Amino acid sequence: MKLNSLDYLGIASHFTDEELMVQNTARDFCEKEIAPIIEEHYEKGTFPMHLVSQFAELGFLGVNIPEKYGCSGMSNVAYGLICQELERVDSGIRSFASVQGSLVMYPIFAYGNEEQKKHWLPKLAKGELIGCFGLTEPNFGSNPSGMITRAKKTDGGYILNGSKMWITNGTISDIAIVWAKDDDDVIRGFIVEKDFKGFSAPEMHGKWSLRASVTSELVLENVFVPDSHLLPNASGLKGPLGCLNQARYGIGWGAIGAAMNCYDVALQYSKDRIQFDKPIASFQMIQEKLVWMLNEITKGQLLALQVGKNKDDGSLKHTQVSMIKMNNVKIARECIKLARGILGANGITSDYPIMRHMMNIESVYTYEGTDEMHTLVLGHDITGIQSFR
Repeated sequence: MKLNSLDYLGIASHFTDEELMVQNTARDFCEKEIAPIIEEHYEKGTFPMHLVSQFAELGFLGVNIPEKYGCSGMSNVAYGLICQELERVDSGIRSFASVQGSLVMYPIFAYGNEEQKKHWLPKLAKGELIGCFGLTEPNFGSNPSGMITRAKKTDGGYILNGSKMWITNGTISDIAIVWAKDDDDVIRGFIVEKDFKGFSAPEMHGKWSLRASVTSELVLENVFVPDSHLLPNASGLKGPLGCLNQARYGIGWGAIGAAMNCYDVALQYSKDRIQFDKPIASFQMIQEKLVWMLNEITKGQLLALQVGKNKDDGSLKHTQVSMIKMNNVKIARECIKLARGILGANGITSDYPIMRHMMNIESVYTYEGTDEMHTLVLGHDITGIQSFR
C-alpha cells in the first residue's frame, strides 16, 4: 500500500521542520511495517503486539508529554500527524497509540503526583508497560456521571467494585486507569495493576469493527488499591473528560487519515478501471464524488491544523475538540461510503482497504462521544442553552 501525500492546498507549509519529519517518519513506518500485515491481523482479529516496541523507539507513545518523563515532548500538531498516518492504515492501530498516550499517560501526567509520573511514564513511553482506560460501563456510556463503580475507603487505600465495558487494550494491559465514585459520590481516578487480586480483563469477541484492536471488559471484585495509586489531582467528572478531550483531538486527525487512504484508493481505481472503453474516472458522476471527497478532506485538514495550533498555544476550547471529532469523523464516514461505491463489488473485498475502514469508522463514529453528543456540546456553547438535561 502506497501512502501518497494528499495536500491540495499546501497545508504542510504551516508545519515546522520537526512536524514534517515526524509525519514522513510515521508515513514511511506505516507503509513498510503496518500496511503489509494489517489485513491478516484484521481477518484473524489480532493486534500486532510487535509494533509496541517499534512505536516506543519512534517516540509515538506519549508524544506531547515532556521529555523529562522519557517522552517525546513534541507539539500537539506532531501528535495529530502521527494519528493521521496511523489511521491511514487502520483505526485500531491508531486506537492503541491514542489510549496509551492520551488516556493512560496523560491522566498520570495531568493528575498524578511527581512520584507517580517518574515511576509510570518512562515505562509506558518505552512500551515496557501497556495501559487502558476504564470509564464506560455496561449501562453508562454517554452519561458517565451515572457510573456505579465504587471506591470504598479502607485502611491504606480503597476497595473497588464494578465493571467497565468496551475498553481498548484491556486484556493486554499491565495497568488500568479506572474511574470510580468514592464514599462522597465524587469521581476519582485510580491506577489499577493487572495483578491486583479481584481484577480481570476478559477480551470481548464477535466484533466486526476494530478487529485489529483488543477490546475488553474490566471486572473489579473487591480490588484493594493502595493510596499510592490514587491520582490525587483528579476530582469529579472533569478528570476523565479532560482525558477524553486529549483522545478526541487525536481522533479528529486520525479520521482524516482513514478518509485520505480511501480517497487515494478510489482515485487510482477510477483511473485504472475501464468500462465502456474508457476509465471510469472520465465519467461525471465519478469525478463529482472524487471532488467532494477531496474538498471535505481538505477542510478537515485545515480544521485539524487550526485546532492543533490552538492546543499548542493554550487557547483551545473543549468545544473546538467536539467540533473536530464530530466534523472529521462524519466526513470520513461519508468519504469511505463514496469510495466503496466507486470500487463497486471490489470495494467489499480484502484486496482493498475500503470495507475495513468502513467497519472501523462505525466504532470511531460512536466512541469518545457520539456525533449527537458533540452536536449538543456545540449547541450549548453557541446558544447558552443546555439541551440534554
